[in-house]
Amino acid sequence: MRKSAVVLAVLAVTAALGGCGKTVDGTALPAGGTTSEGGGRINTNFDKLLRECEVVSLEDIGKVVGEGTYVSPSFNGAVCMWDLEGGTAGSGMATLSWYEEGSLANEKTNNDRLGYVTNDINVQGRRSLEVRRPNDADSCGVFAPAADAGIVGWWVNYRSGSSHGDPCAAAGKLVELTLNLAR
Repeated sequence: MRKSAVVLAVLAVTAALGGCGKTVDGTALPAGGTTSEGGGRINTNFDKLLRECEVVSLEDIGKVVGEGTYVSPSFNGAVCMWDLEGGTAGSGMATLSWYEEGSLANEKTNNDRLGYVTNDINVQGRRSLEVRRPNDADSCGVFAPAADAGIVGWWVNYRSGSSHGDPCAAAGKLVELTLNLAR
């Protein structure tokens, strides 16, 4: 019994030491250092955690997606989501994503992998992406470089078959408002 315990202890120490000897490729950056894309600084103080969910007011989201639309927050986390009800757009959902280390190239690669249709557009003089799911006229996403580092994107998803405006126009306007307010 004692011999088995010694053998297990030696195996555990060997496994732990073996895992500590790994070399990781890349360039080390100090906390709050710059990213390789865009040279922006990343906030590592987490003092603005989830504040991006408030960058565009509920009232402004409602005006953009459809006059008279009632907007209610449904999720705040890695992305921010709002339920849309009533008004000229019927019902649906709006989603904001803000990735401090994201890039348009990464978004395009992921959207291509998903089979989405991605077009280059311009938002406030910045190369941006407009993304649609195949055969889905009720939803659209727009992604643009954020004001400091990373990317910001909005998806607008209206209920299938409802009477609504162009979801790409709404997503683009929400990105524009976010960029204006984030500066």
